[in-house]
Amino acid sequence: MRVFNFSAGPAVMPVEVLEKAASEMVIYGDAGMSVMEMSHRSKVYEEIIETAEELLRELMQIPSNYKVLFLQGGASQQFAMIPMNLQKNGKADYVLTGVWAEKAYQEASRILEANVLASSEDKNFSYIPEIKGYSADADYVHITSNNTICGTRYISLPDTGNVPLVADMSSNILSEVMDVSKYGLIYAGAQKNIGPAGVTVVIVREDLVELEAAAKLPSIFQYKTHVKAKSMHNTPPTYAIYMAKLCLEWLKGQGGIVGIQKINEAKAKILYDFLDSSAMFKGLAEKKDRSLMNVPFATGDDDLDKRFVKEAAAEGLVNLSGHRLVGGLRASIYNAMPTEGVVALVEFMKKFEKNA
Repeated sequence: MRVFNFSAGPAVMPVEVLEKAASEMVIYGDAGMSVMEMSHRSKVYEEIIETAEELLRELMQIPSNYKVLFLQGGASQQFAMIPMNLQKNGKADYVLTGVWAEKAYQEASRILEANVLASSEDKNFSYIPEIKGYSADADYVHITSNNTICGTRYISLPDTGNVPLVADMSSNILSEVMDVSKYGLIYAGAQKNIGPAGVTVVIVREDLVELEAAAKLPSIFQYKTHVKAKSMHNTPPTYAIYMAKLCLEWLKGQGGIVGIQKINEAKAKILYDFLDSSAMFKGLAEKKDRSLMNVPFATGDDDLDKRFVKEAAAEGLVNLSGHRLVGGLRASIYNAMPTEGVVALVEFMKKFEKNA
């Protein structure tokens, strides 16, 4: 029996994608071999990675003056590559809205002068803080657009003037319509909405690719290197990119990002409406900043939370524990989570509350 997987990542994948991949596992098209076996320099594979980029550009309406890269190392590697590549004045502003935003800030602090522009740590990162200003001479302003652990997201973007806005979109990329032109750089680990773990997408404006400081870096850490090589400076994560292509094809079939946003908003409403009416379960993020992708909640009793996780798993509702750093409960409802999964979760929560 296939369960409803509410993991924060690696996360649920569309069943149609998994079935398609299974049908092509041994032999891909007319290649006579699996994608796992073929050279990344072959014409067959070049078509796969080029199609993946074309689909991403189409779905996100990426302007022509932005480069798309498929890299390795996860978002965590980008925490370092961004300050290494984008520094001009040697300073950057960071907004701290959760654990991953803090990790990005800490890594940047090793490389340049990283300033905390705003933080919501005073309330356990349960809201998006107001940004009242920024450093005019900052090389960039960094935000985490969706906070996987704390369940908050930016509804509106901060105005950073001529300072490039950089965003970690690992847990909400492709989930709702976003104007790429408002960012200098977007990055995202694939393992939430793009595909399986192993590939990281970077979308970077052309003028940020060849900054002077980057020329002093080892070539593997320069965006310019990967742009020039079309993401194939070294062997890319070939199978993960192929799987991303399948996920992007699936997303296009859902009506693109406009279509999936409507589905995601409806799914989130089902869960949030129950949480707002429940006497036992309480949502942990402020209503005005709630995420569409990650919903942290709790009963207020650790033992009861643990019992809930155990009994839910027995019903085929798995990976509902909160992050180890904050505890409680969490349901991640990414693009591939079907509406039926959210409905099943709410029905179980109602039953659990009644019988507790």
